[in-house]
Amino acid sequence: MVTQSRQLNYENIKLSIQVSLSGLSFCALSKEEKRIVFFKDILFSRKLNPAQVLQQIEKQYEQEPFLKGGKPEVIVLFSNELYSLVPQEFFEEENASEYLKYNTKILETDYVAQDDIPSAAIVNVYIPYTNINNFFFEKYGEFEYRHSISVLAEEFQIQNRFQTEGTRVYLNCFPGGYDLLVYQQGKLILANSFNCNSREDFIYYLLFCAEQLDLDPSSFELILLGRIKEHSDYYDIAYTYVKEIKFLQSSFGYIFNGREEPPKGYMHYTLFKAVG
Repeated sequence: MVTQSRQLNYENIKLSIQVSLSGLSFCALSKEEKRIVFFKDILFSRKLNPAQVLQQIEKQYEQEPFLKGGKPEVIVLFSNELYSLVPQEFFEEENASEYLKYNTKILETDYVAQDDIPSAAIVNVYIPYTNINNFFFEKYGEFEYRHSISVLAEEFQIQNRFQTEGTRVYLNCFPGGYDLLVYQQGKLILANSFNCNSREDFIYYLLFCAEQLDLDPSSFELILLGRIKEHSDYYDIAYTYVKEIKFLQSSFGYIFNGREEPPKGYMHYTLFKAVG
């Protein structure tokens, strides 16, 4: 879905790009019109490494007319498991890498970044892909980048700020795994990402987290987003154990170009949220 680049004022465009080892997504918004003028979603046939992902990004910039033109406002979202959420009161910037070393292998060449999540009084410490950041810096100059879990944690904290009872579990499904965020009485009590390639793995991690947090699967609300559909294998096995399941309600108010059916908001939530 593309508007011809010669018709666009790129100074009025915000482009969000989500990068993972499993795929790429692009979304460009004309801010004045609230119109999505470019959207593209690419899934790789297998999980790549950061160097191979960069090759795929370069390929898109060679092939897509929209990406060749102008310099929009850019935000890049990294989706990976190389992160750790730290309560703001305990965070020390000079020791940022220390929060990662127990669950992430850190290389000498890795750059450790951080996102402030003020709504939850949390700092997300993570490793972006330096080679990919360098590409976008050469392409656009200064640009913003964040971790996708930061977008989810911040937005869901806002949505739950008046929640004084009950538990909501958000499951953001992506190829080969999912992010899990648990809010109890309006506060984030768990955020983690899991790799899974079978329905058994999918339900195991969900139920394991519930057990560790002393949650009854029949009593909490499971909210699904990302690449999951109703009556899919993952949905059906979750429904076997969790009775209150719903898909995330998302309404961005964007106008979509083209005659094709617009992409569902809950499937690309962080991508759409980042351009707003």
